[in-house]
Order: sequence, then structure tokens, then C-alpha cells
Amino acid sequence: MADLDLLPEPESRNQGPDWAVRVSIAIPYFLIALGKFSSSPGSHWVTMFEQIHTGQWFRYFTRIVESSAAPLVLMPRAAIFGLLLLACTMLGASLIVAFLLHQPGEAAFPGLLFLVHAIICWKRRFHEIKR
Repeated sequence: MADLDLLPEPESRNQGPDWAVRVSIAIPYFLIALGKFSSSPGSHWVTMFEQIHTGQWFRYFTRIVESSAAPLVLMPRAAIFGLLLLACTMLGASLIVAFLLHQPGEAAFPGLLFLVHAIICWKRRFHEIKR
């Protein structure tokens, strides 16, 4: 059976920057996902998910997606899957904030994060194809 090589192993001289990027992405998402565990009525996340009328199940879903994707980003061979999950999450967040909450200015930050994650995914895939 062929070896499933979805991401190239970073060369020894490039491991530091690669790890720095992946850790700087994974830690904030994991911490944000932990914040979504709070069910107190005054919580920012509880209020926001009530405003978009999805129910609290969607808060739990996004918490699971973000807390699952963060460790994947830290695994070199699974990093692209974690990055893609996070990119899709940020695209969804940007669209929800812009069109359901009617705050297009607030949608810029998750939109920017989507672009960053998508570019990192693209570069990682492009590097693999060149190899």
C-alpha cells in the first residue's frame, strides 16, 4: 500500500518557522474553543449564538470543530486538515457576522483569518506538489 503523504515533512532547516506558525495558530483556537464551554447567560458566546438564532447546539458544534482542528494543526501530516477546518470555520463566521448579524465591519477579522489559513494551506499543498 502506498504511503499516504499528504504533507511534506519539513526540511530540518525549516522546522522552526513551520512549528512557530502552526503553534501560533493552534493555541488561540484551542483557547477560544475552551471559552465556548461557558454556559453562563452573560457569556459573549452564548449571547452571540442566540443573536444568530442557531441555538446553543451550534456553539457546541463550533467548539468541537475548533478544539479538534487545533491539535490537528500541530501534527505535521494532519496540519492541512486542521487548517482547512479552521479556514471553513472562519469563512462561515465571516458570512454569519456579515449577513445574519448585519455587521460587515466585524466580519473582516474572521474573513482575514480565513484568507491566512487558505494561503497557508495553498502554500503547503503547492510545496508538496513541487516535491
